[in-house]
Amino acid sequence: MAKHMVLSSGSKLWRSFRCPKSELRLDLTLPCGQSFRWRETAEGHWTGVMGGRVWTLTQTEDTLWYHVYDQQENQEKGNEMERRAGVSFHEQSKAEKTFKENVKEEQELPAGFQNTVTEEEMLRDYFQLSVNLGDLYREWGAADPHFKKIADIFTGVRILRQDPTECLFSFICTSNNHISRIQGMVERLCQALGAPLCQLDQTWYHDFPALSALADSSVEARLRDLGFGYRARFLQQSAKQILETHGQDWLDGLRKVSYMEARDALRSLPGVGTKVADCACLMSLDKSEAVPIDTHVWQIAKRDYRYAAGKEPKSITEKLHRDVGDFFRKLWGPYAGWAQSVLFCADLKKFKNLKEVSHLKQPKEEEEHHEERITVCPKTTVKREYSGAGKKLKSQSTCHKKAKVSVKKEKVV
Repeated sequence: MAKHMVLSSGSKLWRSFRCPKSELRLDLTLPCGQSFRWRETAEGHWTGVMGGRVWTLTQTEDTLWYHVYDQQENQEKGNEMERRAGVSFHEQSKAEKTFKENVKEEQELPAGFQNTVTEEEMLRDYFQLSVNLGDLYREWGAADPHFKKIADIFTGVRILRQDPTECLFSFICTSNNHISRIQGMVERLCQALGAPLCQLDQTWYHDFPALSALADSSVEARLRDLGFGYRARFLQQSAKQILETHGQDWLDGLRKVSYMEARDALRSLPGVGTKVADCACLMSLDKSEAVPIDTHVWQIAKRDYRYAAGKEPKSITEKLHRDVGDFFRKLWGPYAGWAQSVLFCADLKKFKNLKEVSHLKQPKEEEEHHEERITVCPKTTVKREYSGAGKKLKSQSTCHKKAKVSVKKEKVV
């Protein structure tokens, strides 16, 4: 039986390319709630499914290492999946075909080299490594002192470019949910309806289900039995509506339209509200300006940017979603969704220890300097950018007091 690979056992079975941690941190990007298919299977080693293949990724300071596992053709399990999900175990995934079509391979090159080139291109596309993250961090930090403080700790947080079907239907599962439970639901969804790929250390890895599998009339009842609740109906009905109304390639086609057009199109599907649509736009449809607003981001806007929306709303309304999104788009620019993901990541409880270590290392005089900078600069920046946009900013003295309280709390986190 195959086992999960670790780099320490020898690098001969691994491939690599240069990628500094300042441009990508696997330990921050993969578990921060963008994709729900990756698990840390050994210290610093992440195993998951992408493009119809099973990967283990790890990194050193300036290099990204990857291993791709061979598919184990278990005929009995494959036939069972065909009967239940209506998909062929032997069919190559659509995502993998697309990647191969986009990579120009010379016919005379050895097959092994061709595969290596294709896999590297798949990873570069998935992590959007053509986007210079260091430049973006510097731009955001120059415009936003609070972001600069966070960015010094949370470097290398990137937006993934996921398969649109996997991304959309995974986020339909996120309604009234948390990351660990969503991971379990997505895994059960793949085990029930996705094609099996390979088995590693007693764990079977499955591809994400095809739209045809999700749209089957039996899916809602099966997913309810697996604990999906009301989300089961949304998953089945959305898949059915896409196939019957738009066709197999509709979601991929939304990459070519404007952000607002794509978001409105997604919102026409059962169970897809503005937040889910924005997540799919940002993380699979190339809409870098999309800023998903949930309770976490709303709290960040109020706590760290003193954003005031007049009367406190009981829930996140369409207007609030639009206004807070516009607030951050004006502050951070065309890649606002990427910047938001850094702050969202920094706000997760699982990364609390990173903030604690940073504050322990920070000299007292530097903390005092930060307190002075945070107290004054954000007020000035926000007022300059938004004083004419109808936002209700608090008085200077009140803001200064709240900023000092916020800094004191940060010291003891």
